[in-house]
Amino acid sequence: MYGKTYSAKAAEIEKKWVLIDAKGLVVGRLASIIALRLRGKHKATFTPHMDDGDNIIVINADKVVFTGRKRDQKVYHHHTGFPGGIKERSAKFILEGRFPERIVEKAVQRMIPEGPLGRKQLGNLRVYKGAEHPHAAQNPVVLDVAALNTKNTRED
Repeated sequence: MYGKTYSAKAAEIEKKWVLIDAKGLVVGRLASIIALRLRGKHKATFTPHMDDGDNIIVINADKVVFTGRKRDQKVYHHHTGFPGGIKERSAKFILEGRFPERIVEKAVQRMIPEGPLGRKQLGNLRVYKGAEHPHAAQNPVVLDVAALNTKNTRED
């Protein structure tokens, strides 16, 4: 007889707190690592219908970098809901604006499946533009994304 497929139960799920310093990291590569950990796919106990990912804190989100000329040329679109209401903003405009952390938030959001579970998993992400965060009491484990792959960082 073959083994049974393991399915995690809510009581068995252990969520860790992970701290990532985004200074000098490439946006897309950072977002893919965050999305993987939010969903819990890095764990052997991954269960598709359960929220068994980690809680992730990202600091220095305003210091992320783009490769090539994307900082100037990449354009984000949104619609106001009115006829002809499509608006666009460059990545440089957003990064130099009031909420630069939205670059990382949107990149991660677009890598997570839509639906109730995806929204719940996205709620486990906290992004801050500065180096301070209010989650010191959770004792987050520092994840060095730069050390995972040399292509994850970029010096301009």
